[in-house]
Amino acid sequence: MFYACIVVLYGLLSICSTNESKIKRESKPVRLFTEEELQRYDGSEEGQPIYMAIKGVVFDVTTGKEFYGKGASYNALVGKDSTRAVAKMSFDPADLTYDTTGLTESQLQSLEQIFKGTYKAKYPIVGYTSRRVLNEDGSPNIDFKPEDQPNFTIKDEF
Repeated sequence: MFYACIVVLYGLLSICSTNESKIKRESKPVRLFTEEELQRYDGSEEGQPIYMAIKGVVFDVTTGKEFYGKGASYNALVGKDSTRAVAKMSFDPADLTYDTTGLTESQLQSLEQIFKGTYKAKYPIVGYTSRRVLNEDGSPNIDFKPEDQPNFTIKDEF
């Protein structure tokens, strides 16, 4: 019995370290996306990556194509910043936005759990929405903090 537990534990650790190394290997520099640019990655074109933003962080969800690809159940969320929809677990077109105004504390907590536990854990970060990095007047947002991206500095983008 002890031997079987060790084998199972080894197998789980191997899987976890393999998935983790896949994510960390993606060390390409990240970039800024305007809303128009992000729309190009909505899963409608075969062979094109599928991107989705949450909280202004753009994730490459291509490996989850069966969920996010054209005609898939979560396809409405891709090609845009779907922060509000993720927080509310909603596909209502009015919720397919970055705007978190009026969300409840429970919805904000849910958003944070999904952001960290699902997206940051499973999908590589490929960039940020320009809205997250820039203020409305186009000046840099001094409160911007990259999400675990050592290759990203605002200076690189301007």
